[in-house]
Amino acid sequence: MNRGAPPQDVVTAFVEYTEGRSHMTAEQLCRFLVEVQDETEVLVSDAEKIIERITCERHHITKFLRHTLNLDDFFSFLFSDDLNHPIDSKVHQDMASPLSHYFIYTSHNSYLTGNQINSECSDVPLIKALKRGVRALELDMWPNSTKDDILVLHGWAWTPPVELVKCLRSIKEHAFYASAYPVILTLEDHLTPDLQAKAAEMMKEIFMDMVYFPEAGGLKEFPSPEDLKYKIVISTKPPKGSLRKDKDSESDASGKASSDVSADDEKTEEETSEAKNEEDGFDQESSNLDFLTYSRLITIPSGNAKNGLKEALTIDNGGVRRLSLREQKFKKATEMYGTEVIKFTQKNLLRIYPKATRVNSSNYRPYNGWMYGAQMVAFNMQGYGRALWMMHGMFRGNGGCGYVKKPDFMMNNNLSGEVFNPKAKLPIKKTLKVKVYMGKGWDSGFQRTCFNTWSSPNFYTRVGITGVRGDKVMKKTKKEQKTWEPFWNEEFEFQLTVPELALLRIEVHDYNMPEKDDFSGQTCLPVSELRQGIRSVPLYDRKGERLVSVTLLMRFHFL
Repeated sequence: MNRGAPPQDVVTAFVEYTEGRSHMTAEQLCRFLVEVQDETEVLVSDAEKIIERITCERHHITKFLRHTLNLDDFFSFLFSDDLNHPIDSKVHQDMASPLSHYFIYTSHNSYLTGNQINSECSDVPLIKALKRGVRALELDMWPNSTKDDILVLHGWAWTPPVELVKCLRSIKEHAFYASAYPVILTLEDHLTPDLQAKAAEMMKEIFMDMVYFPEAGGLKEFPSPEDLKYKIVISTKPPKGSLRKDKDSESDASGKASSDVSADDEKTEEETSEAKNEEDGFDQESSNLDFLTYSRLITIPSGNAKNGLKEALTIDNGGVRRLSLREQKFKKATEMYGTEVIKFTQKNLLRIYPKATRVNSSNYRPYNGWMYGAQMVAFNMQGYGRALWMMHGMFRGNGGCGYVKKPDFMMNNNLSGEVFNPKAKLPIKKTLKVKVYMGKGWDSGFQRTCFNTWSSPNFYTRVGITGVRGDKVMKKTKKEQKTWEPFWNEEFEFQLTVPELALLRIEVHDYNMPEKDDFSGQTCLPVSELRQGIRSVPLYDRKGERLVSVTLLMRFHFL
């Protein structure tokens, strides 16, 4: 086969739909899109626009005379990221359910530019996260040295701070750059009542009508993303002197200390700081108007499991809240109270954050949280690695709006009251066939120094599924020897028990024996969002940035 030439499946489709002729009309392209690509709502007018776009790009001189596609034009269309993307690019899920019904794109220590110990605090990571579609940001608020202003920094570390006001202004400016759906601002509060009042004034002055004020007395049920469009929602632990009842605060919901907290279950920095807030004089009289104003800004009251996991997971029928657990404590919660965790997340929000030893801003496997319904799996977005690629992949779903609807089976209990069990052995629900045809773009999308300087690359592709334990698998193609335009033409089959939670993982590497193989691009795609047919699949670098022009041609088919 000639390098860069269309695969046989593409040639066969072209011949079939043109009835052996040399050009494809809009009507024939429309039939191909409906019958092969499963785009059942496409019209001839849509096909005409595709032809116009392709001919304008490929035939500058004769573009006004051409109203059909030749084989190379058709091949170019199939390889186009913009016109033939692998998943739906628009919001298409129901957005009118309560917030607890969605996985939410969540960032941890969102203001840090690098590691957790001494990297600079800045508004730049906040802007980057919002532009990527992140919907939940975290700010740690501390007094400055003179106790008259508010800084954002990572406490008990050596991170140069940034002013809160600068962060708030950047959040306002970029909040809805990538998505119209609400931004949840989770605040770790280390402020005195006077500075809490100042923070409230800042937020009201900067956000103005963008900030959402909850009903007096707290919410009985969360509003929906649709209800909260273009709104900023504040979530933090209510001050002890606020008018909210203690039961509305996560960390106060536990009542007496529980025996299920072992001696080695030490508090982390975030848990310690929340508990310390109660001890440092936040039990003032609620007649302070400014103090009440700060409390009134809090839509989602939050806390931790300082009094024990069992009672922290107790469902309060009088209100809703957010529970924050570090990754180790969450793991313990799922081992001891897996059913209670899922039931809790059907009504309330659960946020998981990385353990303190992840000083290099690494991340944990997000599926550990998603499988139990945790909406806010908080990630160090400035990091990199496969865990972060999974996070990016999940939230490419639903048009990249930052909210992905949980599967119905996670929200509904059966007649006997049982909930979804992610550890159970389940029957196969769906089979996915994936064909990897070819790839291109490395000669322009990568610096040649990224590969072996003595010869052309030996590319191979790893394809697999990540999801519940029974669905996890990785396979790989053969190595294509010494070429910048690899042609694999290999097909793989994946049997899925929970396709609703599965991600398709794709990685390309350059075989480089005896040294470590060179990374050459990756992507993750939600299986439930895959568009059937022959599709263009763009690849990304280690940090999730698009590799310009590096693309695979693949085929997806469900049985």
